[in-house]
Amino acid sequence: MLALYAILADTELAVEWKWNQPVYTAHGGNIGTMWGFKEACTLGFFKGVLLKDPEGLLEAPGENSRSSRVLKFRSVAEIEAKEAVIRAYVAEAIANEKAGLKVDLPKDDLDYPAELLDRLDGDPDFRAAFEALTPGRRRGWVLHFSGAKQSATRSSRIDKAAPKILAGKGMQDR
Repeated sequence: MLALYAILADTELAVEWKWNQPVYTAHGGNIGTMWGFKEACTLGFFKGVLLKDPEGLLEAPGENSRSSRVLKFRSVAEIEAKEAVIRAYVAEAIANEKAGLKVDLPKDDLDYPAELLDRLDGDPDFRAAFEALTPGRRRGWVLHFSGAKQSATRSSRIDKAAPKILAGKGMQDR
């Protein structure tokens, strides 16, 4: 990760601490972040779908990711070999942010589980709080609730999540 950090430190990116991790910013927007894992490290771009990716290196970090993309590295040698590509992708991400480009996300067509619909219909405060969440936070909660196979588990997840939702928080918020 130090090799990747050194490359990013040699750009116009600023480092801020958000969501308990370093976030690289420029021109008032979040550009990316780094994560370290046992076998690899990644450089994630928040608006990665806007990058041209001529090398075909960008990957979606998860099956439900819509805008972010990551570059994965398994060794320092790999980072060093791809330094020019990393710099080009970072420069493009900065230029996109400076130009004010936005990711055009399709309207959510999520199927709300029946248990969530029942809770929304039966609890006006819960409905107001859920609808006040950002679209991304709502999406995260719906995916979390829908991931349970049994109705009892979905209901339990909704009950456990209610205090956070009423506080206006998403799944990853503390």
